[in-house]
Amino acid sequence: MLKDQELAIRPAISQDLKRMWELIFKESAPEWKKWDAPYFPHNAMAYEKFLEKSSQYIEQDDFWVITVDEKVCGIVSYYFEDNQSVWLEMGIVIHEGQNWNKGIGTRALKLWLDHIFNTLPQVRVGLTTWSGNERMIRVAEKLGMQLEARIRKVRLFEGEYYDSIRMGLLREEWDELNKLV
Repeated sequence: MLKDQELAIRPAISQDLKRMWELIFKESAPEWKKWDAPYFPHNAMAYEKFLEKSSQYIEQDDFWVITVDEKVCGIVSYYFEDNQSVWLEMGIVIHEGQNWNKGIGTRALKLWLDHIFNTLPQVRVGLTTWSGNERMIRVAEKLGMQLEARIRKVRLFEGEYYDSIRMGLLREEWDELNKLV
């Protein structure tokens, strides 16, 4: 577990499953999905079905929960875009609107970046979002990430085209930023 005051990130445990299901799969059109790759489909899932797949969430290295005052409010994750070149992308979702615009995402991703750079031999960590998610772009910039690619008009959402935004941070940049703190 990594902490920043009342906020923590940690591997998910079986006691988190009900809350995770409520946040992620209970609804077919949750509010958070309007910001997290809304151009990809999201389907609700019965709790029993979710439990059948729950082992992919529990005690994983690449999928942790975010808690505030010990209540699960989101997730951080990473995946390898390309295993051969160790191209790692990270992500975050804060699931409920009352937790948005409070710095939770920035603080959680800072802890997650620290964890990734301290436990994996990564030279770069990436984050991909879309131009419609300006808050995510600002969070990435606050953490020192650089715009590395803008693929224009490749994300169609509600009849409008958006750009895919790729941002990245090198280990030496992260180390330099954290020397200043």
